[in-house]
Amino acid sequence: METRLQLPGRRALRVATGTALCVAISFALDLPIPVVAPVFAVFLLATQNRPLSLKAGIAFALVVALTTGSGLLLVPLLRHYAFAGVLITGLMLFLAFRYGLSGGNNLVGTFLVAGLTMISAAGTADFQLAVTVVGALVKGLLLAVLVSAVTHRLFPEPMSARPQPAAPAMPKRQAARIALRAVLVVMPAYLLAMSDPASYMPIIMKSVSLGRQSCLTTGRSAARDLIGSTLLGGLLAIAFWFALRLFVHLWMFFLWMLLFGLLVGRKLYRIKPSRYSPGFWLNSLVTMIILLGQSVQDSVAGKDVYTAFAVRMGLFLAVTVYACLMLLIFERRRAVR
Repeated sequence: METRLQLPGRRALRVATGTALCVAISFALDLPIPVVAPVFAVFLLATQNRPLSLKAGIAFALVVALTTGSGLLLVPLLRHYAFAGVLITGLMLFLAFRYGLSGGNNLVGTFLVAGLTMISAAGTADFQLAVTVVGALVKGLLLAVLVSAVTHRLFPEPMSARPQPAAPAMPKRQAARIALRAVLVVMPAYLLAMSDPASYMPIIMKSVSLGRQSCLTTGRSAARDLIGSTLLGGLLAIAFWFALRLFVHLWMFFLWMLLFGLLVGRKLYRIKPSRYSPGFWLNSLVTMIILLGQSVQDSVAGKDVYTAFAVRMGLFLAVTVYACLMLLIFERRRAVR
C-alpha cells in the first residue's frame, strides 16, 4: 500500500524535474528551438515509466533524425509543385499517425509528425533553416533522453511496479479514420506556417500536440479537453511569466518550472483527484511550455512580448476550435452511418 501511495508522487516529481532540467539546459546552451527538448521530455516521461537505455536512446534519435530528415526531400516539391508536395506531406502524416494507432510506438509517431511538418515548412522559406530545425530536433531529443535517464535514477520506479502496458492496436478501419482526422487537425497550421516558418513554428508544435490528443479524445469531450487545456495552458504561461519577472535568473526559471510542473503533475497522476483526463493536463503543460518559451525568446530579441503573446494565443485558440470542429464532424458522420 505504501508503494502504491508513493508511486504517483515519484512520477510527478520525475515529470516536473525532467521538464525543468530540459528548460534550464536548453536556454543555457542557447539551442536553436529551446522548447523542443522540454516538450519531448514531457512526452517521454509522462508516457514511459521505464528509462530508455543509452543504446536505445541513441538508436531512437537516429531513427527519428533519418525519418524526419526525409522532410528535406519534400522541400523541392513544395517549392516547385506545391499542391503535389502538400498531398505527399499529408500522406506521410497519415502513415505516421496510423503507425502509432495500429500498435506502433506512439512516441515515434509523434516525433515523425513534428519533424515532417516543422522541417518541410522551414525548407520552403530557407533550406538552411530546415537543416537547423533537423539539428534542433535531434539535439532536443537526445537531451530529453539523457534527462529522462537522469530523472529515472533520481526517482526510480519501485521493483514491484508493473511496466506500463503498450497501447492496444486499433482495428485497421478505425485507425485509418482517426489518423485521417488527426491529419486534418494538423494541416491548416502547417499550411499557415509555410508562409512564415520562423514566426509560426510554435503553431506547428501546438497543432502536433492537438493531433496527438485528438487521437485519444471523443467528440463529446472535445471542447472541454482541447479548448479547456489550451486556455489553462495560456493562463499558466501568464502566471509563470509574471512570477519569473520578480527575479530574472536561469536558476529561478528552473525552480519556477519545477513548481508549475509539480502542480500539473499532481493532477496528471491523480494525487489530487480531478474530473479532467490525464491528456487534458498533459496538453496544458505542453501549451504552457511552448507559449512561455516563445515569450522568453521574444523578450531576448527585443520584441513586444505582450502583443506577440496575444496574437499567438489567439492563433492557438483558433487552431484548437478548428480541431474540435473536426472531431465533432467525424463523430456526427460516424453516428449517421
